[in-house]
Amino acid sequence: MAGKLNAVRRERERRPVLEALGDASKFDRLVHERLRLGILSALAVNESLTFNEVKKLLDTSDGNLSVHARKLEEAGYVACTKSFEGRMPRTDYRLTAAGRRALDRYLDHMEALIQAMRDK
Repeated sequence: MAGKLNAVRRERERRPVLEALGDASKFDRLVHERLRLGILSALAVNESLTFNEVKKLLDTSDGNLSVHARKLEEAGYVACTKSFEGRMPRTDYRLTAAGRRALDRYLDHMEALIQAMRDK
């Protein structure tokens, strides 16, 4: 009997956290990855950044940044513009409206989860 009561108590304690998580389909796994979240966050506070600026800011490799930036671009979260500066290629990134919305939703989701854990 005591085991069953403890199980019910544990479930009651977990409920606010589960409610904060909400529908798992609303959790954007694309944004959740560390480097992609870094890219979106950097672009949220800068109108645009070059490939080299993002690379330096996030302390990552060319290949790693290219792969993650491309995923964000394919999702429509980041716009990429390629040009030349003299003879040197230049890639500029900026956050799209869809990317801003995705980042805001992600942050709201994480804030709700944090609040539910603190209220526990």
